[in-house]
Amino acid sequence: MSGALTLPGIVAASSSSSFPVLPVLVLLPAIGAVVVASLASSRADIFKKVAVAFTLVNALLAFWMMFDFQLGDPGYQFESEHSWIEAFGISFHFGVDGISLFLVVMTALLFPIALLATDPDHDARPYYAWLLALEAGAIGVFIALDLFVFFVCFEIVLVPMYFLIGRWGHGNRVYAATKFFLYTMFGSALMLVGILVLVVLSADELGGITFDLIALGEAQALATTTARWVFLSFALAFAVKVPLFPLHTWLPDAHTEAPTAGSIILAGVMLKLGTYGFVRLGLFLFPEAAHYFAPAMVTLGVIGIIYGAIVATMQRDLKRLVAYSSVAHLGFIVLGTFSLTTQGIEGGLLQMVNHGVSTGALFILVGWIYERRHTRQISELDGLQKVAPIMAAAFTLVMLSSIGLPGLNGFVGEFLILLGSFLTYRWWTVIAATGVILAALYLLWAYQRVFHGTPKDSDLDTPDLSWREGLVLAPLLFLIVLMGIYPKPVLERMEPSVDALLAHVEAVTGYEAPEPTTPTILEAAEEPGHGDEDGHDEDDDHEDGE
Repeated sequence: MSGALTLPGIVAASSSSSFPVLPVLVLLPAIGAVVVASLASSRADIFKKVAVAFTLVNALLAFWMMFDFQLGDPGYQFESEHSWIEAFGISFHFGVDGISLFLVVMTALLFPIALLATDPDHDARPYYAWLLALEAGAIGVFIALDLFVFFVCFEIVLVPMYFLIGRWGHGNRVYAATKFFLYTMFGSALMLVGILVLVVLSADELGGITFDLIALGEAQALATTTARWVFLSFALAFAVKVPLFPLHTWLPDAHTEAPTAGSIILAGVMLKLGTYGFVRLGLFLFPEAAHYFAPAMVTLGVIGIIYGAIVATMQRDLKRLVAYSSVAHLGFIVLGTFSLTTQGIEGGLLQMVNHGVSTGALFILVGWIYERRHTRQISELDGLQKVAPIMAAAFTLVMLSSIGLPGLNGFVGEFLILLGSFLTYRWWTVIAATGVILAALYLLWAYQRVFHGTPKDSDLDTPDLSWREGLVLAPLLFLIVLMGIYPKPVLERMEPSVDALLAHVEAVTGYEAPEPTTPTILEAAEEPGHGDEDGHDEDDDHEDGE
């Protein structure tokens, strides 16, 4: 398919500030990593303080960007572009829209929390330096609008995580780190080939070599069959990173052996690099191929939901149980993404953030339990509720959010996903809904085993959450409740960009997204009683789409 497309809704850029916030969000943790690595060994008492200071400043910048974000603008905001390798059309081109905004904010929030939650038992200086380098790479992925820069950042994050697992992990940490690295490296190598094919074959259409994401997405220069093969090279890399069934086997091992901070970032941030890649690159660069392979991707997502939930019920290690729950939750995100509906994609994006918040909090609590009881075996953890009631209350709230209890953040995302996917894949949606029931089964079972019962005499002095630990966890608990009862500020920033992306898919493929059965956020604001005096009912007839 060839021919340039005019997509002003996607490429329009605006922001109310000229401050280069996006380059700073990448450079600040990178500089912090160098600073920490350069500190003298005799200054071990300040390693953590310096690292936390850099991440906190980054978090404040991210929140400022969120509040300065212009509502109703579907385009990229806070854009920044600086030439890097001119001969190959490579530049440091950064931008955020409603799709990437909250992933950047979530990443910037989770890193200081992960740093404050636990301390390494050895070699603190490289530990904090690697975490800062990991933050720089992760934020770079979410804001990169140049495919080469995207790939570089996508690969950079592998190195810090490899060392964090292999050097500061538990038990079979070397095996887990190596397995993680080989799996993700293999997928990324195929994506690099796909990037080069896309860039070279698009050169004639664009008048030269360029790695600019927007230009390549507009050109749609690849033939249909070629585009499908290139899409598969990208999809494999993202499927490994998600991870999507059956490429998930590295995840439980990595989570089980990783230090607590590594598990928080792995679940909260790194897994989102794959799901974000499907939305940003898969749907935008290859809309026809994404539409063509959507049934297969939905099928794998639903299998992951059911498989992850069933296997989670069989786990004896509490951390491994949470790891398999991630496989199920991320299956929901893939289902929403490839439903190719506004509500489904919005739900998927929202669930990326929700999963980062809730599962990040779960791994923090599991890490604190391990520090107190020196075990993660569910059979050896009894009666924690009697000796640590505040911890039990926090775990209850986080667990219920992961189950998807109404009033908490997990419900909103899963509800939108199921609502959107039902329009196009009804029977798969029905099967996926059973995953919610299974999630309640294994999480409630684990809670009962760990927190109920009678503690052993040796565990009666188990300390409850301290005030410092409570302050670390409080932002995540607050977001769990806030996004559950009032998700509108998030959804209204996402929706214009999601609509623009779907319009792009429709323009290229001829696909028509089914009309939602309920009003979207923006439509609801125009109904009677919400500022539109001439409100009218929408025709809710739609095609089945199956």
